[in-house]
Amino acid sequence: MLYAQLTHSIGLNDVCDSLSIHSGPLSALRGARAPARNTLSHAGRKRPALLAERLFWEMLAHLQGLAPDFSRCGMGRGVARRFRRTIHLVDSTVIELVANSMDWASHRRRKAAAKCHMRLDLHSLLPRFAIVDTARHSDAKRAREICAGIRAGEIVVFDRAYVDFDHLFELFLRGAFWVTRTKTSLRLRVVRRRKVPAGSKILADEEVVLSRKDAYADKYPERMRRVRALVVVDGREREMEFLTNNMEWAASSVADLYRCRWEIEVFFKQIKQTLNLADFLGHNANAVRWQIWTALLVFLLLRFLAHLSRWGHSFTRLFAIVRAALWERIDLDLLLKCYGTAGGCFRAMATPEQAYFPAFQR
Repeated sequence: MLYAQLTHSIGLNDVCDSLSIHSGPLSALRGARAPARNTLSHAGRKRPALLAERLFWEMLAHLQGLAPDFSRCGMGRGVARRFRRTIHLVDSTVIELVANSMDWASHRRRKAAAKCHMRLDLHSLLPRFAIVDTARHSDAKRAREICAGIRAGEIVVFDRAYVDFDHLFELFLRGAFWVTRTKTSLRLRVVRRRKVPAGSKILADEEVVLSRKDAYADKYPERMRRVRALVVVDGREREMEFLTNNMEWAASSVADLYRCRWEIEVFFKQIKQTLNLADFLGHNANAVRWQIWTALLVFLLLRFLAHLSRWGHSFTRLFAIVRAALWERIDLDLLLKCYGTAGGCFRAMATPEQAYFPAFQR
């Protein structure tokens, strides 16, 4: 499954035939042999995907034990350096499937999709919690399960799709801080207006409560903080409103924290585009979960390799090198340390523009 993900295999025959062609080098791996197509198909259908999920989390713990600084490789950057506490980014991504052959994942009309709910650590850009399921359930219904492991004093940032005031009040009682965007349908009453620095991008800083006319008024009885600021999106300034339960941070810090949510969008681009999580080897739910967890495992191993070699180029370029050298007996760590001539700091990130054609509107 790792080989299929690294080589962008498009089917079971592709995997089995490629491994058979390279049977010599493959046998050097503890006498491994290429599987038959029916054997691989049966494994994807019957072997529980929980095995791949447990393998991912145990591998993550193992690699963090080998290199303790692997889980802190991003602490010296930007907002993560300013806040001396754990920052969680929560979001989900929809993975489109073929409706006529995957009716178990029916989503809306004539569509099928799976959804991956993710909680990402901003300091390391590594997953902390993940749920792979169908796209039927809304983000707000999964919010409690995703944020169950957040402790007092930690920060969680999510989009307004996760706004559930029962859950937000639960985070408040736990002592956790949250940052999100306001919904247009919310009715908020201003209790206090704070001073805004002159000439800044902050337009308003207010303490608010839910209006009694709002349907959620009884679910969150405490004060919240609403910050309205000008944020650059796609090269243009847009006015955005943010909500948080923290009353001590600077208003600019609230906007900066939400801006960091883009990191999880880049993470999803790496998983779906660079690792090509689109062509699935099986049509049943178990096989799809196997492939999604395998893609996450590939991402983890490549990130660890980049960390060891202090890789200074993009994640896409790292993936291309590993795929090209897959059957070569070569020290990848040594290769990556001396690869390329361009300088720059270590940041294995994808380029957000790689999915678009130049001179075309997004």
